Amino acid sequence: MHKPSSAVAFCLSFVGLCNVTIAADYARSSFGTLANGQSVEAVTLTNNHGVTVRIIALGASVQTLEVPDRHGKPADIVLGYANLEDYLAKPQYFGATVGRYANRIANGRFTLDGKAYQLATNNGPNSLHGGVRGFDKVVWGVDRVSRGPTAGVTLGYVSPDGEEGYPGTLTVTVAYTLNENNELSVEYRATANKPTIVNITNHSYFNLAGEGSADGVMSHVLMLPAEEYTPVDPTLIPTGEFRRVAGTAFDFRDPKPIGRDIRDGRDPEILNGKGYDHNWVISRLPEQKSRLVARVEDPNSGRVMEILSNQPGVQFYSGNFLDGTVVGKSGHVYRQGDGLALEPQLFPDTPNRPAFGSARLQPGETYVNQIIYRFSVAAS
Repeated sequence: MHKPSSAVAFCLSFVGLCNVTIAADYARSSFGTLANGQSVEAVTLTNNHGVTVRIIALGASVQTLEVPDRHGKPADIVLGYANLEDYLAKPQYFGATVGRYANRIANGRFTLDGKAYQLATNNGPNSLHGGVRGFDKVVWGVDRVSRGPTAGVTLGYVSPDGEEGYPGTLTVTVAYTLNENNELSVEYRATANKPTIVNITNHSYFNLAGEGSADGVMSHVLMLPAEEYTPVDPTLIPTGEFRRVAGTAFDFRDPKPIGRDIRDGRDPEILNGKGYDHNWVISRLPEQKSRLVARVEDPNSGRVMEILSNQPGVQFYSGNFLDGTVVGKSGHVYRQGDGLALEPQLFPDTPNRPAFGSARLQPGETYVNQIIYRFSVAAS
């Protein structure tokens, strides 16, 4: 990593005596090597307020994300593995970029311009997160890195025509940037050479108490500014209905602990996914600018995460299928409810649901998903 000069270091030890701007920085390293000899690069971004994020080229994934608590003590708040071998042997979408189509497509089928396409069915009868070898399982190229007021890394991948059953060659980039306002921004962009469908997002599992903490996320306080959600069938495919959250366990308009309504029997639909694994409707269509789509607070550590995006939906998953068979990077066994995912995206199964809008990407157009994770602390 780039180190400050001795003059800058002197000023750092006497804050306020020198007018020196210390920029966010990066470091590059290897995270391991595949059996074919291909190296998997890691890029670590840091700012001057104790926030550090490491991005690995496998899946363009967030491997670590350290954020201070209300006392200034940092902790890694994303679930994941310590080494490449575990990511390869026991993939769980930890921190990964998922696509071409994030979330589920019913029966792995959709029709585009009168032609039917069949995808892999890797989640019961449905296709999930791009199929057997989605974007989470490929090694992305590190296109560029930067330091300055904002440190960043841009990764790229070209998905060939027909990969996992999807039409068209898709050229994708993801830009991760970290600024001095403790904002980690993730921007996905994609273009295609013929009509296709696209829905890309990040699948980080968060635990604001720390990924190695004995505390799960059921006591985290969540706010989702959504009037509606999309109910699902027993295979977690939306029924097509837009249902009001008022009077249901899906109402997070006023902040409440995640675990409060999960097992009270008031809403048996939650049992379909053993907890929350549903899409909340922030708007019916994507927006031009990002706006708040979720806020989470851990009362014990004081860590607060706000998520902003331009996407119409956010998939909230309460870690229901973490079953105690996976050991994370700190040696902690991940159990049900040890992490949560909040994934801004299009609605699940949109290609088969005209009322949900469109996932179509035309040649000459650019798909954009902007996500901002903004970190702060709440007073005790």
